[in-house]
Amino acid sequence: MKLSIRETVIFGMLGGIMYVSKLIMEAAPNIHLLGVFIIAFTVVYRKKALYPLYTYVLINGIFGGFGAWWIPYLYVWTVLWAVVMLLPRNIPKGIKIPLYMVVNACHGFLFGILYAPAQAIMFGLSLKGMIAWIVAGFPFDFIHGVSNFFSGILIVPIISLLLRLERESV
Repeated sequence: MKLSIRETVIFGMLGGIMYVSKLIMEAAPNIHLLGVFIIAFTVVYRKKALYPLYTYVLINGIFGGFGAWWIPYLYVWTVLWAVVMLLPRNIPKGIKIPLYMVVNACHGFLFGILYAPAQAIMFGLSLKGMIAWIVAGFPFDFIHGVSNFFSGILIVPIISLLLRLERESV
């Protein structure tokens, strides 16, 4: 996938917006707009949505440190991207908003489960230890899932804005 200079700049900025949005919302644990952005970018840019996604992951590592916490970020957000890629492109208008809200919520509820295998491997956890780690994180995953559900209301307006900007730039 070759990128134009314009796309490189746009995807860099979108990745930066993802990072800044996370920083702004850090005071509230597990409440952020990352899923909103990943879903919107994937609907609009399809495979190319991986560019802003991994720009965000890279920026997060640069400023947060490439520690053990960062390793699962290499795949955990890509799972959400992949699920959205599997959705049909021509979803009826009345279904889009609730569908995207539910997909976003499911990723939040499952975040700890998706994150756990890397933690288990890196820290030598047994299956029992990994399950205990997942269970201990359920309250945070609950917050994550509920906040993702409600923030998902922003996905369709962001998609509309991005599509309008794409049309106007041609």
